[in-house]
Amino acid sequence: QVQVVESGGGLVQPGGSLRLSCAASGSIFSTMAWYRQPPGKQRELVAAITRGGSRNYADSVKGRCTIARDNAKNTAYLQMNSLKSEDTAVYYCKVETAIRDYWGQGTQVTVSS
Repeated sequence: QVQVVESGGGLVQPGGSLRLSCAASGSIFSTMAWYRQPPGKQRELVAAITRGGSRNYADSVKGRCTIARDNAKNTAYLQMNSLKSEDTAVYYCKVETAIRDYWGQGTQVTVSS
């Protein structure tokens, strides 16, 4: 059974940093990705990383966020720096297998002074 668990969210001041973690288990995962859903808006891709380490980022976070993964631990990380109020959202991890995608429950990130 596949499980996906996010952690690391919280309240941070503008300009601050957070590191999110996504721990997955139960399968081999090709791409691991972070999405976010701001209040009242649609879910959007933040960053994704393949098993081989290829990365892509949303334009809104380029230069401020870094995605990484540890294949041995089936864990992906999202380091977020220079956070802005518009980064406030629920952040979700999505992992892809050969059969289907799986989502975590999400972790809240609030950027506010």
